Amino acid sequence: MRSVAIIPAYQAAGTIEGVLGGLRHAAEAAGVALEIIVVDDGSTDDTAARASRAGAVLVRLPRNAGKGAALRAGFRRALDLGYGVAVTLDADGQHPPEEVLRLALHPAPEHALVLAVRDLRAAGAPRPNVWSNAFSNRALSLFAGRPLRDTQCGLRRLPLQRCLSLGELGARYAYESELVLRAARLRWPIVEVDATVLYPPAPLRVSHFHSVRDPARIVARVLYVIATTSRA
Repeated sequence: MRSVAIIPAYQAAGTIEGVLGGLRHAAEAAGVALEIIVVDDGSTDDTAARASRAGAVLVRLPRNAGKGAALRAGFRRALDLGYGVAVTLDADGQHPPEEVLRLALHPAPEHALVLAVRDLRAAGAPRPNVWSNAFSNRALSLFAGRPLRDTQCGLRRLPLQRCLSLGELGARYAYESELVLRAARLRWPIVEVDATVLYPPAPLRVSHFHSVRDPARIVARVLYVIATTSRA
């Protein structure tokens, strides 16, 4: 089995080697040939150097362009390497490697979106994160015409060319939500899979998600999508 994982990373020097090491170990134990692409989104720390030393395929953006732009850069590199489907995950260590492989090996068709669904309350996520995720889920479910249980989780399996065919979309955190919304309105198959998530203690937690600004951007993109698209 040959799979690829894409990790957008910004200022992730403290966690990226652990994430890569965990993925390597889990893939070897499962007998999966896993290639890992790290997209360094203009970090000013040594995220890129650490990722490269750990054996990742490195894509570097010259300046911080946001998670959406980093993901699309990773999609293009994965396509260049011959992959049609990729699993995406965050660089902060919140996604257990076994869950990454479970999505990579999921039996859903390759043209489907496979979305991990977290239980944020049970995982001890910060209250603003729980609130913003619930708010985004309700808003997107309303306009998508179907229930969506976790529209912000970074752990996903995606059809690369199909996702890129949607265009640039939002550059930052709104990208992930907009991608799901557009896919739902185009009636792409969407499979939701319950998944474990890990939240480290507050002093060790690294997040670039702003619990007020970024949900506001997501809502703005939702309104833009509704105004400029029609359902399939």
